[in-house]
Amino acid sequence: MTAKNKKESSNDSQTSKVSTVSEENAARTFSDILLPKTKRHSASVTYLIALLASVCAIAASLILSAETLYSARHPGVTLSCDVNAEVSCSTVAQSWQAEVIKLGNLSFPNAFFGISAESVFITIAVLGLAHAKFPRRFSICAWFGSLSALAYAYWLFTQSMYVINALCPWCLLLMFSTTIQFMAFSHATVTAQNIPEHNGKYAKLRNFLNTYYRLNCDLAVDTAWIGIVILLIFLKHGSAIIK
Repeated sequence: MTAKNKKESSNDSQTSKVSTVSEENAARTFSDILLPKTKRHSASVTYLIALLASVCAIAASLILSAETLYSARHPGVTLSCDVNAEVSCSTVAQSWQAEVIKLGNLSFPNAFFGISAESVFITIAVLGLAHAKFPRRFSICAWFGSLSALAYAYWLFTQSMYVINALCPWCLLLMFSTTIQFMAFSHATVTAQNIPEHNGKYAKLRNFLNTYYRLNCDLAVDTAWIGIVILLIFLKHGSAIIK
């Protein structure tokens, strides 16, 4: 290779490096413009909210598990959360919806699975607080896991509201905790784990999510979401709750 060719090769390499750095800086600047690096969007805040919600959820699951075991050992006993006919843990616990998973003659209370699932979410939240950068597939699976927990919690909620016609206070705590947990993990997946990526296949979705969080639309949507659920509860069982 001649000196001239070496020089041209060196120049091309430098130009490529500069171009790569420029693209990375441009992407970073674009991200910062769309989604400012405020504390609310940081891993510390989003994963802290997820951790607190998960702790509340696992506490509710533990209490429900204890109540289930106590009720099994003392049939017919009135539980501490049995307020009246419409606000009653016992009524909900005695329904088939309280033990969806069955293996032959064995059935498992939903609360047992809640303990297992929330233990995983607590672990993820703690790692997130330590600013761990998860593999892309792991982050996606974690988000779908929180979505599955949310869907299951709301299925149980609708069954309790409109089929069983009784509310379980600890189940409501679990449902609201799972809701906030999902909101926090969704926020963290975008802002802390950078999913979806800016220049990936779902760049348009990412641009929308950046705008969604930058304008604090999530706060309005989350508040409306929880408010609507509370309104539905009071419209259906308000008189029983106020008693």
